[in-house]
Amino acid sequence: MIIVPIKENETIDKALKKFKKKFEKTGIVKQLRSRQAFEKPSVTRRTEIKKAIYKNTLISAVQA
Repeated sequence: MIIVPIKENETIDKALKKFKKKFEKTGIVKQLRSRQAFEKPSVTRRTEIKKAIYKNTLISAVQA
């Protein structure tokens, strides 16, 4: 359960913004989307490897 402490003079907009930020950090929405359809372990591994290769190329491009 997400609890957002609200100060006395704080607007609802700011409190809502804090709530959304905390909710996003939990990763619930990301997890729900990934669970909508089954993905084989080999496919998840392949996507992780592709992401790692992409990140590695970004790092090597910055260093060069």
